[in-house]
Amino acid sequence: MTRSAVRTAPGSLVREAAGRLAGGGSGTVFALLVLIFAVVFALNPSFAEPPSLLAFVKKAAPLVILAVGQYLVIVSGELDLSVGSLVGAQVVIAAALIDGEPDRTVPVVLLMIAFGAVVGLVNGLVTTVLRVPSIITTLGTMLVLYGAIRLWTGGAPTGALSEAFRQPGRGGIEDLPVIGQLPWALLILLAVGAAAIVLMRLPYGRMLVATGDNDTAARFSGVRVWRVRTVAFVLSSLLATVAGILIGGYAGVTAQVGDGLEFMAITAVVLGGVVLGGGRGTVVAAMAGALTVEALFTLFNQLSLPSTIQPTVQGLIIIAAVGYAARERTRRSPRSAEPQSPQPDTPMEPSRDGSR
Repeated sequence: MTRSAVRTAPGSLVREAAGRLAGGGSGTVFALLVLIFAVVFALNPSFAEPPSLLAFVKKAAPLVILAVGQYLVIVSGELDLSVGSLVGAQVVIAAALIDGEPDRTVPVVLLMIAFGAVVGLVNGLVTTVLRVPSIITTLGTMLVLYGAIRLWTGGAPTGALSEAFRQPGRGGIEDLPVIGQLPWALLILLAVGAAAIVLMRLPYGRMLVATGDNDTAARFSGVRVWRVRTVAFVLSSLLATVAGILIGGYAGVTAQVGDGLEFMAITAVVLGGVVLGGGRGTVVAAMAGALTVEALFTLFNQLSLPSTIQPTVQGLIIIAAVGYAARERTRRSPRSAEPQSPQPDTPMEPSRDGSR
């Protein structure tokens, strides 16, 4: 081995690691995130100070966590429109049941986790077992949760969240040098992100991507597609529950809590380069997409643009992503046109006289 090869090896490893981290053409989102932050810092230099950046991360953490859950569903070839209403339902239910009593915090959080798992399980089983398109299934769940909560509260949430419940969303480790406070939301976000990265490197993660890429081929390979996708829906709802706890702690209880979060999460995931239809994209890029969306809206605030521009931007991003996904399917269509082998689960049985 030459000296030059030895010298360049570390650089090559760094480039290879960076390529894997932002693989699948999703590296653009990282460049866009840096560009947006550069503009924000130029407009407001104080935003670059550690306390301001940590406050930004505290606010963005629920969306990033929602994006992780949405990524798991989208990369498997499905879509989850129910997470926004689920977040709202969880916060309203928590406020009504806790009603300011600290002793009720832990039991209510456990109930929220169970409720989130049930919602995800219903979404998954209806989609995979009953074969209802996921966009219809989760749209129905979204409307059921939205209507049920407003019927229960009359459009005006009651009760109050305890201080212990609100700590993860707005509290942290205090009196640290330079940064002041290290938010619990940041630590929770890092834990969720690390768990998601590990999950996607496990066999389940590979099966999830294979299912989204070609569920028929995955089924022939022995993957239980219905189970893989159902687990993705359950994880998405559980992460929406975590996001609801953080949002409730950060913003409190309002009638509008959770509204539109499902579309923000989808926007974040597709901005991160994850292809609608499944099989393409990384979870790290999806998380970067969520940070980019939050940074973009922060830039709009710095420019004093009206908040009504946000849905327009989200719509344009989703339309562009759908167009890109259609283009990817067109490129891959020649492969799907190849002749397929006979179904292995329908062998020809011999007749009674011995002939086939």
